[in-house]
Amino acid sequence: QVHLVQSGGGLVQAGGSLRLSCTASERPLTLYNIAWFRQTPGKEREFVVGIGRNTEVAHYGDSLKGRFTISRDNPSNTVYLQTETLYAEDTAMYYCAADHNLRGVQETPRSYYYWGQGTQVTVSS
Repeated sequence: QVHLVQSGGGLVQAGGSLRLSCTASERPLTLYNIAWFRQTPGKEREFVVGIGRNTEVAHYGDSLKGRFTISRDNPSNTVYLQTETLYAEDTAMYYCAADHNLRGVQETPRSYYYWGQGTQVTVSS
């Protein structure tokens, strides 16, 4: 079992950047596929990007590659989501998620068993 704790996020002007963090203390996050999702009210959670267990290989959602980057920092047991050139439509609650799936990163939320508490990103235009 792993308890994901998120930090980062907040209010940023359009064109700005933010870094979100997802960390855990119980087990190494390298054992898990880690994904970032985002959600706005009334909509389903959207896959942003994921990184496979024991790899540095990232899998990006179709519309976000180039502006969002996922990375691991193994000594601190943290996975980061670096966001760049933010637009107002990037405003959402962002969640990290983890699972043991041997098939690798999945884009559907139901594939993930462990979830962070969410962190709000608000981009002002």
